[in-house]
Amino acid sequence: MSGFDADRVYSVAVHDAPEPVGPEKPSETEKLLQEFLLQYRVGSDFIYRDKLRANLLLKQHQLEVDLRHIGLFNDELAHAIQERPGEILPLFESAATKAARTILFPLASGSEATLEAAASSVPSMQILVKSGLNLQQFRDLSANTMNKLVRIPGIVISASVLSSRATKLHLQCRACRSTKIMYPPGGLGGLGGGAERGLPRRCDAEPAEGQKKECPMDPYLIIHSKSSFTDQQTLKLQEAPDMVPVGELPRHILLSADRYLTGQVVPGSRVIATGIFSTFQSSKNKSAGAAALRTPYLRLIHLDISTPSAGGSGGLNPFGVQFTPEEEEEFGEMARSEGFYERFAKSVAPSIFGSLDIKKAITCLLFGGSKKILPDGMRLRGDINVLLLGDPGTAKSQLLKFVEKVAPIAVYTSGKGSSAAGLTASVQRDSVSREFYLEGGAMVLADTGVVCIDEFDKMRDEDRVAIHEAMEQQTISIAKAGITTVLNSRTSVLAAANPVWGRYDEGRSPGENIDFQTTILSRFDMIFIVKDEHNEQRDRMIAKHVMNIHMNRPGQNVEENGDNVGEIDIDKMRRYISYCKAKCAPRLSAEASEMLSSHFVSLRKQVQQVERDNDERSSIPITIRQLEAIIRISESLAKLTLSPVVQTHHVEESIRLFKFSTMDAVVSGSADGLSRGELNDEMSRIEKELRRRLPIGWSTSYQSLMREFVTQQGYSSHALERTLFVLEKREVIRFSGQKKVVHRVGV
Repeated sequence: MSGFDADRVYSVAVHDAPEPVGPEKPSETEKLLQEFLLQYRVGSDFIYRDKLRANLLLKQHQLEVDLRHIGLFNDELAHAIQERPGEILPLFESAATKAARTILFPLASGSEATLEAAASSVPSMQILVKSGLNLQQFRDLSANTMNKLVRIPGIVISASVLSSRATKLHLQCRACRSTKIMYPPGGLGGLGGGAERGLPRRCDAEPAEGQKKECPMDPYLIIHSKSSFTDQQTLKLQEAPDMVPVGELPRHILLSADRYLTGQVVPGSRVIATGIFSTFQSSKNKSAGAAALRTPYLRLIHLDISTPSAGGSGGLNPFGVQFTPEEEEEFGEMARSEGFYERFAKSVAPSIFGSLDIKKAITCLLFGGSKKILPDGMRLRGDINVLLLGDPGTAKSQLLKFVEKVAPIAVYTSGKGSSAAGLTASVQRDSVSREFYLEGGAMVLADTGVVCIDEFDKMRDEDRVAIHEAMEQQTISIAKAGITTVLNSRTSVLAAANPVWGRYDEGRSPGENIDFQTTILSRFDMIFIVKDEHNEQRDRMIAKHVMNIHMNRPGQNVEENGDNVGEIDIDKMRRYISYCKAKCAPRLSAEASEMLSSHFVSLRKQVQQVERDNDERSSIPITIRQLEAIIRISESLAKLTLSPVVQTHHVEESIRLFKFSTMDAVVSGSADGLSRGELNDEMSRIEKELRRRLPIGWSTSYQSLMREFVTQQGYSSHALERTLFVLEKREVIRFSGQKKVVHRVGV
């Protein structure tokens, strides 16, 4: 019995055991499994036999087996694989190896030489068990699931370098030169202190005749050229952000992948891992002195990768959502229904009153345009970025929170709490191998999804710069600690910010209200300035709406003109968005493109006019990026109704949205019936007067200035305010005593 060679404890039953039913003995199990591989058929196809042959011809020594098929072949066998995968899988692999040899060398039963050839040409096979088990969450893994088959979804946050693990060690004693062959156990044993620990301490070879045995302690040396190794990789899996209960940190688990499962994933991929939940002795616990503390990990036996890979095959949507034919029919009907775009926009954050255009913009952001890869390899992004800039209390954060709920993949972060490394990626050092590796941040984890950044204005400038590249090129390049690499971050950004003074100041130009650089503003496709206007009728409607929500009367969701609105529920919206993203990538029609280009030229003209009037560069630029933005918006409007071609009415709506958002922001800021040009003239005259009247070092009260300039000389109070503001910025004057006294301090 070869089994006694390994250092294992064997037990013998004392009582007469009843005859085992089904696959109890290992040899029988192996026979059953081999029979399954060679005999199992669907219809008239022997699927596993053919798969095995095809893989062998491609020199791939692996086979993916579906657990449901095993269940149909032999129920107990499937149950045994789920309950005792650690015992059954090695048998399965040897059965597969035998089956492979039978397939390649059908006549190899006879001579030794042909057996040798068969063995050398087919090394051991790897079985990947694909199971349809229910998904478990990280928090459900407990002592009861130990050593059983589990299936958990998550995001890979880091992947180690490939290392080689010994599967067969060829040892030689340094004193008496006797050799010994050892098979170290699998799993993450290597992490727990290396192979040196598992070597025998004494040489157990018999001494030659008449010689005394004088081998020292720890005599064995490993002969690497004769040992055999396999690839091994350690992955770190984190639970998806939407699965984490509020107030908890996301959990991690280590995955150990070997042979064909290595090198499959990059950080940021969403996967469903199937494996054996087991433990290893980590060196950390050993040094802590805890005798039996062991760290859990998952020994992978199958990986379902569900992110569209970098090649742009958007076949699988997040977590491999499959759509039933009924659903597809329903979605088709929804897309064809009358006024669907309006209805969808109203279902975005239905508890927030009004601001329909912002909801339409968010609808466009959720669907996104079509991404294009040009023949020379240049990529044009399809994701739409939106900035909401406005007064406090206009429900900006609520909109962001809603988008986080409804987008299939979304990450929500707040500006003050996120650093550049947290948004892009950080370099960590592996505790065991001391290697550096990358851990993706929010933008990487939300690949192909949406990142909601609240309090965008409170971010430090150096952190905000980190997302410039992510917003336009959709990559994040990293050069830290000797790692230079590029990560994907194909995300839409939805940002919310307050203006410089907390509230939007009508009197000042957008440039003074928005404290962002032009570089970041041009990367936003739509910029909304949300003002909290005082208007009695609107205030009444809002108050009534809020009261309804607080009194739990959701049925009375009445629009401004008194119509009832039918909402689409969040789950359906999310699935519909996934469906549209997977199935549809609209292109522009000839009329639409003609309309867009002529419109863009007129927009540029309009901006030039505004700049000439106000005698200053507009802080919100209208560049070619903005033309691409309008194209993307019209594509997403076409995608919403599953139409493959962008028609002129889509373009009209996208131009209207763009005009309402960004162009509105460009033009805003003329006040008191003056254009900004006239205002600037007044300001320069006031400034001259002020400099004449207040020598350096003198001071005067704010009230007397008001009296003199506004009541006596007839300047507008608004112009005086702005002049004082600008001079204070230039450090010509300084205020004291709650802006009551004005000191002239500089030139």
